[in-house]
Amino acid sequence: MYQLKVEKTISAGHWIRGHAGLCANPHGHSFRIIISVEGKRLNDLGMLMDFADLKAEVKILIENRFDHKVLNEDYTFTMTNPTAENLAETIYHMPWSLPPGIRVSEVTVYENENNCASYWEY
Repeated sequence: MYQLKVEKTISAGHWIRGHAGLCANPHGHSFRIIISVEGKRLNDLGMLMDFADLKAEVKILIENRFDHKVLNEDYTFTMTNPTAENLAETIYHMPWSLPPGIRVSEVTVYENENNCASYWEY
């Protein structure tokens, strides 16, 4: 199995509904997002896929939707809190346009340099 990882940092605001602490207040993060894709076969060039193609997909799906936005206003987070965990799951389940035989294997979202949440499925 081969795996590629790309990173994207976005700036976004949010708050956590029902939180008893400071996170109940609107605040922002520079979210560092790591997207991992995997597949069993390399293409004729010896690549799982071109990093440029994966980065373009990240720009379309993640940057355009979430960067410099208020996550609570996104339709995904009208009924659930925009936590790092829920953001990772949302990104994992986005309609990725990847080459045949390649899938998103894991998404990790850092709220800061020390705290992150990951989502993957078996």
